[in-house]
Amino acid sequence: MTGRWRRFVFRLIPVWALCVALGIGAAFISLAGGNPWAAYRAVAYGAFGDVFGFGATLTKMSPILLAGLGVALAARVGLFNIGAEGQIYLGGLGAAWVGLYVPGLPALVHIPLALLASGVAGGLWALLPAYLRVVRGVNEVITTLLMNYIAVYAVGYVVNGPMMEPGAPYPFSPVLRESAHLPLILPEADAHAGILLGLGAAVVLHWVLHRAALGYRIRAVGFNPSAAAYGGMSVRRTMLGVMFASGALAGLAGAGEVMGLKYRLFDRFSPGYGFDAIAAAFLAGSEPLLVIATSLFFGALRSGGSLMQRAVGTPVAIVIIIQGLSIFLLTLGLVFHHWEPARRFLRGGDPRPTTPSAVESRNVELS
Repeated sequence: MTGRWRRFVFRLIPVWALCVALGIGAAFISLAGGNPWAAYRAVAYGAFGDVFGFGATLTKMSPILLAGLGVALAARVGLFNIGAEGQIYLGGLGAAWVGLYVPGLPALVHIPLALLASGVAGGLWALLPAYLRVVRGVNEVITTLLMNYIAVYAVGYVVNGPMMEPGAPYPFSPVLRESAHLPLILPEADAHAGILLGLGAAVVLHWVLHRAALGYRIRAVGFNPSAAAYGGMSVRRTMLGVMFASGALAGLAGAGEVMGLKYRLFDRFSPGYGFDAIAAAFLAGSEPLLVIATSLFFGALRSGGSLMQRAVGTPVAIVIIIQGLSIFLLTLGLVFHHWEPARRFLRGGDPRPTTPSAVESRNVELS
């Protein structure tokens, strides 16, 4: 197989993974006694059939897009940020605190300040596992995953305690000040400006990664940190900065839920958007513009899944099955595409080729 053909096949792996996942999902729908064509048609109609469905799709797409961009950015520097869910919660907490307890500001100041607080909160929450990774060598997959639970329960404590509205029947905060509400772009469908923030972030991130010197440094560190250090780049500083930005993007996703949709901080306000974001980022190959498409796909599945259950009787769990299958098949395709490095890794060796220059570059101490 020629190199050009291999590159073409590699680029189509996410498409094949989605198609096969939808096919297997259709088989599960049939086994459950439903009509796959009717089920998928109900999903499409529920997601895009009218202004209410489209607005719901945009509303669910927004946090997946922002958090997915954060996961994709971390992956570009060689870090796996599995903690987007926790960073969403901390971002929502930061936005709610500014929205509730900083009075007397006009909306032009209050909204950016609340967004800034959410980004800083999410970024700092991601910075701790990044520090442990680059300084102590602790695997960031484990730390970011476990910190999700800390964040969820910490926000739950705050909402059940000091920030809970007196007499509330459910753990939630008082309504944010009106000056901290995100404007609506589809008022009849409650779609807010967070989606515009996500689209803008995707375009800017694409430009940075592919046109700016900073993007070259990020990609160089992600491709081979030892060689990047040998070339004079600060690997530790780059990883820490990128992980902070990754958490900040996920934190903005939490701000959108609090400032644009619910106008309060709720206990368990995210139904798992951070994990959807991981799927969206990996399925897009960590390309920011492609994250727009994959997050739209997952947002449509979430918004149209309820109509599928009502119209066809197919359980909404089919949506979760399709998401999991798409990632599993994508991973399987990547393993087959990079079979030799995968085989070396499974045997306990280094997945990279052991040429003399590569061995020499790995011995360079990270600066």
